[in-house]
Amino acid sequence: MARNYELLLLETIENLGLVGDVVKVRPGFARNFLLPNGMAETPTPEKIESLKEARAIAEAQVAKQRADREALIARLSGISITLVRACNDQGILYGAVTQRDISDQLMSDGYGVDMRAVRLNNPIRRVSTESVTIQFGRDLIAEITVLVKPDRIIELETSAAPSSSNEQEPQADAEDGESADAAAGDATDASAKSKGKPAGKRRDKAAAAE
Repeated sequence: MARNYELLLLETIENLGLVGDVVKVRPGFARNFLLPNGMAETPTPEKIESLKEARAIAEAQVAKQRADREALIARLSGISITLVRACNDQGILYGAVTQRDISDQLMSDGYGVDMRAVRLNNPIRRVSTESVTIQFGRDLIAEITVLVKPDRIIELETSAAPSSSNEQEPQADAEDGESADAAAGDATDASAKSKGKPAGKRRDKAAAAE
């Protein structure tokens, strides 16, 4: 395994160190990113000494940023934001809500939250209420509520089903009524025929007697 490089940072790099820090990094990261971009170099006592003032300024900036983020986390704790989106009748969004959407809304509401601080495992794809984590570093964490609402009143397509089934019932009743009328008519015809036959036989016997 290749040995890590030890380099002196010439500028502050997030998640790596402050300007003037001596850090150990993987060879590929050093050769392909830090060194070509002039962000680090091989440390020497003279160079470390020359960066002391820049490092002190960076430390003061980090301390201020930390204080600002602590105050922001306190303000964010428990708040709700609302996003209105177009969706279909089942509440499925035509465009998913992403980290950037949440960050933009927070910015609009007066909370300076960068997109990278929004911890959203998957985009929100339907009308819903979601709990979303806002996190700076390892220990500055707040939970906010994101309300995703439709841009119109949703009328579910399935809501029309009961009325359509009710409309069919009278038709079925009508068909049953027609069948009953037909059956009744057949019975009447049969009764008339059955009555006609005996009457005909009595007339024949009467004629023969005469």
